[in-house]
Amino acid sequence: MNNQISRLAVASLVLVISLIVGTTYWQAWAAPSLANRRDNSIKVVAQFSIKRGNIYAADGSLVARNVRRRVGGQTLYFRRYPKGPLFAHPVGYSTQARSRSGLEQARNDYLTGSNTNLATLLDTTLDKLRGSTIEGNDLILTLRPRPQKVALDALAGQCGAAVVLEPKTGKVLVMASSPSYDPNLVERNFRRVQRGTGPCPVAPLLNRASSGLFTPGSIFKVVTAAAALDTGKFTPESTFYDPGYCIEYGQRVNNYDTSTPFGTVNFTQALVNSINSSFCEMGKRLGPQTILDYARRFGFYQDPPIDLPSGERAPSGLYQGGKLLPRSKERDADPGRLAFGQERMQVTPLQMAMVAGAIANKGVVMEPYLTDRVRKPDGSLLVKMKPHELRRAVKPEIADEIASMMEGVVTGGTGTAAQIPGVRVAGKTGTAETGHSGRNTTWFISFAPVDNPRFAVAVVLQNQSGTGGSTAAPIAKEILQALLRSPSKGSG
Repeated sequence: MNNQISRLAVASLVLVISLIVGTTYWQAWAAPSLANRRDNSIKVVAQFSIKRGNIYAADGSLVARNVRRRVGGQTLYFRRYPKGPLFAHPVGYSTQARSRSGLEQARNDYLTGSNTNLATLLDTTLDKLRGSTIEGNDLILTLRPRPQKVALDALAGQCGAAVVLEPKTGKVLVMASSPSYDPNLVERNFRRVQRGTGPCPVAPLLNRASSGLFTPGSIFKVVTAAAALDTGKFTPESTFYDPGYCIEYGQRVNNYDTSTPFGTVNFTQALVNSINSSFCEMGKRLGPQTILDYARRFGFYQDPPIDLPSGERAPSGLYQGGKLLPRSKERDADPGRLAFGQERMQVTPLQMAMVAGAIANKGVVMEPYLTDRVRKPDGSLLVKMKPHELRRAVKPEIADEIASMMEGVVTGGTGTAAQIPGVRVAGKTGTAETGHSGRNTTWFISFAPVDNPRFAVAVVLQNQSGTGGSTAAPIAKEILQALLRSPSKGSG
């Protein structure tokens, strides 16, 4: 009799364990893969029966919330975005008809309680066993609403983007892509979203900040300068003679402004005044492979490791036919034009903010991130994201030398429009010619304050008749001023 009781107890225990393991597997570990099967019709109801976690900006203001509805006798939860277009690209959307994008997709596991964190697994499994509504975890982001609004307003509906990083941590404080769109319209009026409005009605759903690729022009000179100085082939006192052009493969490569050649200049003057001929000569001596090897140190040739879907991130580098040029063909690149950011170089604003951030951070590239922490439904902390070093791009002393040169760009060079009274600002202008009159791509990368860098900025504008100093630098200045006025914590 005792043997029979023992066997029955063991069998019962096995059944209970099997139930728990099976439920945990299907509700937790298998949930992410099931969620990716868009042909699974059951998934739609299952996903929207979960009360997704809310998303909050850095100041605690609500960015994404739920609206509860009864549909066919079931309680379903649908998304609303209280701030409309303000955070549309980084936050994204979660809909029935159009699936998900942005952080709504990249952090779907946390938001639906299907992440593999042990605490979430237990809570979700118990909710399922009890028949209770599964509640997801809340996200608190690094993004700050007031500077974000300043950035979008300053872009004024033009084709462009702005990114701000915290150099020492990699936190993304601003990610603005223009034109933006209203994520509340994606479900019910997608055609209107696709059409776009304003000065730039082109591709409003594209996150130009993280996946838009643009010719960098002279902002790439910061990368070339890093290669030139860190290899020891040049110093800040190295001299060049500028006749207004350099000779590349028997042809003239002109400065952007050919009206007044600079004559004999040193390295610092070449960067401060953005002299193409000096960097062209520099590039010919360094060779394309050395320049591109240093570009890789800053993060080029790989998707930026930010918490966005892979389809919303693009690697920077030399492109041909819409694809990155194979490494075996990089040695054939034109070193003179590459050195001042033309050739076939294509970059994202996020990548160039990482370059500025690395110079500000003594040569160390930090991993950028949008999610600051994850909070359980009961309000307790689940995960706190930590800063992560990607790699060292240049030696600290080299970063300091470049920072000093970039400060000279703002105090007396091509970037004077970015000056802020009482604040030391470092920057670099860029004006990439497209071959069409009035269609320049203009840039400004920057960081401030120079003596204790808190913000690294990248701004890009398409279809401009002016230069980076006259179009992008004033926008960077506005954003920096908004950030400097904002508390570092709490109120955005």
